[in-house]
Amino acid sequence: MIVLYIVLGVVVLVALALIVSRNRFVGQRQLIRSSWANIDTELRRRYDLIPNLVETVKGYAAHERQTLDAVIQARNAGISAQGPQQEAQADNQITGALKSLFAVAEAYPELKANQNFLALQEELTATEGRIAYARQFYNDEVLKLNTRIQSFPTNVLANAFGFHQREYFEADDTSRGPVSVQF
Repeated sequence: MIVLYIVLGVVVLVALALIVSRNRFVGQRQLIRSSWANIDTELRRRYDLIPNLVETVKGYAAHERQTLDAVIQARNAGISAQGPQQEAQADNQITGALKSLFAVAEAYPELKANQNFLALQEELTATEGRIAYARQFYNDEVLKLNTRIQSFPTNVLANAFGFHQREYFEADDTSRGPVSVQF
């Protein structure tokens, strides 16, 4: 009789361990989805700020059409991007285009003093900080999930329950280097 209780206790403990492990996988997956949604929200905020910034610059630097067009094209690419890899590529393109736009603004002292431009620049800077934090949080959670999926014995459970590794939100090689600005 005691052996039956011991076997039953072991079975219950194994079942509880399986349930807890699966629930951790589900929780991590949901946290990654939520953190991705936070990145998307901040990127959308940035996309909404860009047209106002471009319009403000247009009034002062109308002959810098190529730079302004590059910013708008980068914004449009970002809006249509799907998934971490495309979003990261679009994000890198926007970052480079905005750096060029701010470099153009340096050549126009009256633009740099414009209150609308300063407010938009400040808002965009704050948004960039939130995007960086959200990306870091997302990548940290992806790291945790991917590590669990690759580690024994949770890798067996991950395969059994259909959990898969996630992509990191990564910068591409061109965005890691210096930005070239041409006038």
